[in-house]
Amino acid sequence: MQQTSKQYDEVIEKCRSLYSNKLKDYGCAWRILRLPSLTDQIFIKAQRIRQLQQNSTRKVDEGEVSEFIGIINYSIMALIQLEKGVVDQPDLQVNEAIDLYDKHVAITKKLMEDKNHDYGEAWRDMRVSSLTDLILQKLLRVKQIENNKGKTIVSEGIDANYQDMINYAVFALIHLKEN
Repeated sequence: MQQTSKQYDEVIEKCRSLYSNKLKDYGCAWRILRLPSLTDQIFIKAQRIRQLQQNSTRKVDEGEVSEFIGIINYSIMALIQLEKGVVDQPDLQVNEAIDLYDKHVAITKKLMEDKNHDYGEAWRDMRVSSLTDLILQKLLRVKQIENNKGKTIVSEGIDANYQDMINYAVFALIHLKEN
């Protein structure tokens, strides 16, 4: 599991770097996005990955890697929105937005480590296409919870689903790098 932790950090560092650079370019304009809008952005990324996995022809020169990175970063933004709430105008400085990113990554990585311990790194035997399907399933769950105004009866909340999507996308990126 030591290798997984190191690989996880390498993937997140790449995602964090992109997030940080986009913050410098655009500021925190994403802070105005409501959760369903972020969910839809993640859904678009996951659907594109699925299409890339099923179709041999590509008309846009971006592959699965950039889309999985997008899923990770949009999911972290969603976790920040859950914590801070949606605003009418961007309200975070770059360093504060990066600190929040790091906070949610740390929580999500701890969840991964706990689950990875209990499941015995089963994800290593999974296909990237299965991880994509699991992300899409989580998205459909989140959409249903959003339609239910955030209420669940026995199921985990929206935050746990975003965290799982982050971890599945990290696993997919590890697989893609290894292959």
